[in-house]
Amino acid sequence: PVMSEKSSVTKRLYAKGKFMGFQRNHHYQRHGTSIVRIEGVTDKASTEFYLGKRIAFVYQAKVAKANKGHHEGSSKVRVIWGKVTRAHGTSGAVRAQFRVNLPQKAFGASLRVMLYPSRV
Repeated sequence: PVMSEKSSVTKRLYAKGKFMGFQRNHHYQRHGTSIVRIEGVTDKASTEFYLGKRIAFVYQAKVAKANKGHHEGSSKVRVIWGKVTRAHGTSGAVRAQFRVNLPQKAFGASLRVMLYPSRV
Protein backbone atom coordinates (compact mmCIF):
# COMPACT_ATOMS: atom_id res chain seq x y z
CA PRO A 1 0.00 0.00 0.00
CA VAL A 2 1.10 3.51 -0.83
CA MET A 3 1.13 5.97 2.05
CA SER A 4 0.45 9.56 1.20
CA GLU A 5 1.65 10.96 4.52
CA LYS A 6 4.90 10.36 6.32
CA SER A 7 4.45 7.72 9.01
CA SER A 8 5.23 8.93 12.52
CA VAL A 9 6.53 5.56 13.71
CA THR A 10 10.11 5.71 14.93
CA LYS A 11 12.41 2.72 14.64
CA ARG A 12 14.61 1.55 17.52
CA LEU A 13 17.93 -0.03 16.65
CA TYR A 14 18.32 -1.56 20.09
CA ALA A 15 16.42 -3.80 22.49
CA LYS A 16 15.33 -2.45 25.86
CA GLY A 17 16.81 -3.89 29.02
CA LYS A 18 16.66 -3.30 32.78
CA PHE A 19 19.58 -3.35 35.20
CA MET A 20 18.45 -5.74 37.94
CA GLY A 21 21.52 -5.73 40.16
CA PHE A 22 24.92 -7.35 40.54
CA GLN A 23 25.86 -11.01 40.60
CA ARG A 24 25.77 -11.96 44.27
CA ASN A 25 25.49 -14.60 46.94
CA HIS A 26 24.35 -14.44 50.55
CA HIS A 27 27.49 -12.71 51.82
CA TYR A 28 28.66 -10.26 49.16
CA GLN A 29 28.01 -9.03 45.64
CA ARG A 30 30.35 -8.86 42.64
CA HIS A 31 30.21 -5.35 41.23
CA GLY A 32 32.06 -6.41 38.08
CA THR A 33 29.18 -8.54 36.81
CA SER A 34 25.74 -6.99 36.28
CA ILE A 35 22.47 -8.85 35.77
CA VAL A 36 20.26 -7.52 32.97
CA ARG A 37 16.70 -8.45 32.01
CA ILE A 38 16.11 -7.99 28.26
CA GLU A 39 12.58 -7.20 27.07
CA GLY A 40 10.95 -10.16 25.34
CA VAL A 41 13.54 -12.72 26.48
CA THR A 42 11.94 -15.33 28.74
CA ASP A 43 14.14 -18.43 28.59
CA LYS A 44 17.77 -19.46 28.38
CA ALA A 45 17.58 -20.46 24.70
CA SER A 46 16.44 -16.94 23.75
CA THR A 47 19.52 -15.37 25.37
CA GLU A 48 21.79 -17.07 22.82
CA PHE A 49 21.13 -14.31 20.24
CA TYR A 50 22.26 -11.56 22.62
CA LEU A 51 25.60 -13.08 23.71
CA GLY A 52 28.43 -10.68 22.79
CA LYS A 53 26.08 -7.78 22.06
CA ARG A 54 27.01 -4.29 23.29
CA ILE A 55 25.02 -2.64 26.09
CA ALA A 56 24.82 1.11 26.72
CA PHE A 57 23.83 2.76 30.00
CA VAL A 58 22.90 6.29 28.90
CA TYR A 59 22.53 8.90 31.63
CA GLN A 60 22.40 12.63 32.20
CA ALA A 61 25.18 14.33 34.20
CA LYS A 62 25.08 17.70 35.95
CA VAL A 63 28.07 19.24 34.17
CA ALA A 64 28.34 19.48 30.38
CA LYS A 65 31.60 18.24 28.87
CA ALA A 66 33.06 18.66 25.39
CA ASN A 67 31.92 16.02 22.93
CA LYS A 68 34.49 13.44 21.94
CA GLY A 69 35.73 12.89 18.41
CA HIS A 70 34.79 15.21 15.56
CA HIS A 71 31.56 16.48 17.14
CA GLU A 72 31.44 20.13 18.14
CA GLY A 73 29.87 21.55 21.28
CA SER A 74 29.25 20.02 24.67
CA SER A 75 26.69 17.69 26.19
CA LYS A 76 25.47 16.43 29.55
CA VAL A 77 24.70 12.99 28.12
CA ARG A 78 27.18 10.27 29.08
CA VAL A 79 27.40 6.55 28.30
CA ILE A 80 28.92 3.55 30.05
CA TRP A 81 29.50 0.69 27.58
CA GLY A 82 29.47 -3.02 28.29
CA LYS A 83 28.73 -6.37 26.70
CA VAL A 84 26.59 -9.42 27.33
CA THR A 85 28.81 -12.25 28.53
CA ARG A 86 26.51 -15.20 29.29
CA ALA A 87 23.05 -16.28 30.45
CA HIS A 88 22.08 -16.00 34.13
CA GLY A 89 19.74 -18.76 35.20
CA THR A 90 16.96 -20.21 33.06
CA SER A 91 14.42 -17.36 33.01
CA GLY A 92 16.07 -15.18 30.36
CA ALA A 93 18.30 -12.88 32.41
CA VAL A 94 21.86 -12.29 31.18
CA ARG A 95 25.14 -11.32 32.80
CA ALA A 96 27.02 -8.32 31.47
CA GLN A 97 30.35 -6.68 32.17
CA PHE A 98 30.85 -2.94 31.76
CA ARG A 99 34.07 -0.96 31.20
CA VAL A 100 33.33 0.89 34.44
CA ASN A 101 31.10 -0.80 37.00
CA LEU A 102 27.58 0.60 36.98
CA PRO A 103 26.65 2.81 39.96
CA GLN A 104 24.12 1.60 42.52
CA LYS A 105 21.76 4.43 41.62
CA ALA A 106 21.30 2.65 38.28
CA PHE A 107 19.36 -0.26 39.86
CA GLY A 108 16.17 -0.63 37.82
CA ALA A 109 17.39 1.80 35.16
CA SER A 110 16.85 1.25 31.43
CA LEU A 111 19.70 -0.03 29.28
CA ARG A 112 20.08 -0.21 25.54
CA VAL A 113 21.06 -3.64 24.22
CA MET A 114 22.48 -2.89 20.79
CA LEU A 115 21.98 -5.36 17.95
CA TYR A 116 25.69 -5.44 17.13
CA PRO A 117 28.18 -7.03 16.75
CA SER A 118 26.28 -9.55 14.65
CA ARG A 119 27.10 -13.26 14.90
CA VAL A 120 24.70 -14.31 12.14
